[in-house]
Amino acid sequence: MEFKRDKYLDELVDKIGNSLVKVITGSRRCGKSYLMNKFFYEYLISIGVDEKHIIRFAFDNDEHIDQLDNYFSELPNKILDRRGYYVISSKKFRAYIQDKTNDKGKYYLLLDEIQLLDSFVGTLNAFLSHNNFDIYVTGSNSNLLSSEIETMFRGRKSSIHMLPLSFSEFLTGFNSNINEAWKNYIVTGGIPLVYKQSEKDRYKFLSELCNEVYIKDIIGRKGIKDSDTLNELFSFLSSSIGSSVSPLSLEKTFRSKKRVVVTDDTINNYINHFIDAFIVSKVYKYNIKGKKYINTPYKVYFEDIGVRNAKTDFKQIEETHIMENIIYNELRYRGFSVDVGEVDIYEATDRIDQNGKKIYANKKLEVDFIARLGEKKYYIQSCLNINSQDVVTREKKSLCYIDDSFRKLIITKDGLSIRKDINGFTIMDIFDFLLDYDSLDK
Repeated sequence: MEFKRDKYLDELVDKIGNSLVKVITGSRRCGKSYLMNKFFYEYLISIGVDEKHIIRFAFDNDEHIDQLDNYFSELPNKILDRRGYYVISSKKFRAYIQDKTNDKGKYYLLLDEIQLLDSFVGTLNAFLSHNNFDIYVTGSNSNLLSSEIETMFRGRKSSIHMLPLSFSEFLTGFNSNINEAWKNYIVTGGIPLVYKQSEKDRYKFLSELCNEVYIKDIIGRKGIKDSDTLNELFSFLSSSIGSSVSPLSLEKTFRSKKRVVVTDDTINNYINHFIDAFIVSKVYKYNIKGKKYINTPYKVYFEDIGVRNAKTDFKQIEETHIMENIIYNELRYRGFSVDVGEVDIYEATDRIDQNGKKIYANKKLEVDFIARLGEKKYYIQSCLNINSQDVVTREKKSLCYIDDSFRKLIITKDGLSIRKDINGFTIMDIFDFLLDYDSLDK
């Protein structure tokens, strides 16, 4: 079973020869290596690049690392960095590349898990000084996208962030009808390697990915001593997609229900560790009328819904919240920046004052997503079913209080064609949204 990743391949092809380091980031097992070493490698061969001029090296592959034995033999291939984590000797690796590139021809360096190379920024900058090197790297840590790394590269990198399979990508390799594919996708998600496993082994694979790869990687890299709290927080976030999250309220929850003393700063740091590993994304609220961001509470969505489900032992498969998470991921896949919207209104309550007049109160309404891309902006509500007037009224209410002219949409799962209501709001089926890259403009 092979899935097409044409969007990302096209992005790589567009960047060939741009004199920058092409950095592909994303969570472990999301398909970065396969994109670079299979799809992109085959593309280079198809346009006539000599395979001897394509150097592929994975810093998490011992067979590749063993190739460094002949260079500066007095030095070990693996060295301990200041965090007590093993990284590959950059001095030996540079000697290896120099030995492999002994003519003036064009060379393509495809380097996997670059964060495992000691002083990788300096090494890549050194390679850039050779005009005949075109460099592509993958990494599983968001530090590769940080402003600090950007400064160290001196503006000489170009980033591509890769997500697990979108639903449209999933359909290119999952041989079934759309409804059957959806049933699988909302449970086991979009990690391509999951679907190399037998159906009965997919749940086990995802659980091991959570606990043996993601969690242990964070514990090791970040030096986490309280792994139990980290795990508990992971489980809580998995049960809370689509809900507002506040480190301060989580601190109180841990103290009262778990009998664990942990500060809100620690909780916030742990959430940021999950973000650094590309497991979750933090989405802030934006007050539409006040035109300002609200830092807390915020929402947390998972980059892969299968990973989220695995952390709940596949016991909380609520299609409503999962569909919302999938819509969020699809918007990011299309390049949108995404916020949660908040609308302040002033409406009558059921109470009356001493003069018999209705008492009004301030109320906050939510818009699931504000999606922005350049000058485009969309307000989007996710609603699995709009089969009653009460639900329709509730979902439209916040949109009705937004007085600008940007498009407003309700994405549902009713199997009906795209249409507009009397307010001019677009109502769209989830499959119409997911399977048409330009659906928001329909």
